[in-house]
Amino acid sequence: MKPPHRENHLIERIGWLRAAVLGANDGIISTASLMVGVAAASTNASEILVAGVASLVAGAMSMAAGEYVSVSSQADTENADLRKEQRELAEQPESELTELTQIYVRRGVEPALARQVAEQMTAKDAFTTHARDELGLAEHVVARPIQAALTSAVTFALGAAIPLVISLLAPTALIAPIVSGGSLVCLAALGALGARAGGADIWKPTIRVTFWGAIAMAATAAIGTLVGHAV
Repeated sequence: MKPPHRENHLIERIGWLRAAVLGANDGIISTASLMVGVAAASTNASEILVAGVASLVAGAMSMAAGEYVSVSSQADTENADLRKEQRELAEQPESELTELTQIYVRRGVEPALARQVAEQMTAKDAFTTHARDELGLAEHVVARPIQAALTSAVTFALGAAIPLVISLLAPTALIAPIVSGGSLVCLAALGALGARAGGADIWKPTIRVTFWGAIAMAATAAIGTLVGHAV
């Protein structure tokens, strides 16, 4: 008999992929927007570069802290539910077995067969079965705060480095348009790459991230121009 093949589902990537795409997009957009805004207000290349470096460092730390706090809150809620489920399994196993049976019935299994399946699954590993089928918590979807924080910080820094490098290579007088154009191209490429990694159509994510990136840079450029003229 031929052994079953190992299936790699795209949803298994969701934990790190979401944090990676968010971090890299935010790194490019926020840093490029800040640099473009400063460039619109000042022609001093060193001021523009300092703004970009500050955005990289502050943004990476902020992303790490924000992701860790938010995903930790999710993990706390998941763990509380798991502890509650563990108590209920210990205190009222028959009621939990009936609840599991009803879950399978609602999914289309005949009642007698659903009861048999519930009994077999409970005998094998009641806690894991209830965590997955009652709470919807499987290995690939549980919250991982440290993974999310590190992924966001690293990808933010990598994304933020792109407009910094572009600004170093661009003539001072053309920093704003070159950083804007180069960053938008990188955002489009990143949107397509993220969509490809997630198994989605590449056009919608690419257009979406490029559009909002352009809006952010245009807004900061306008503010920078107004501030520069006012000062």
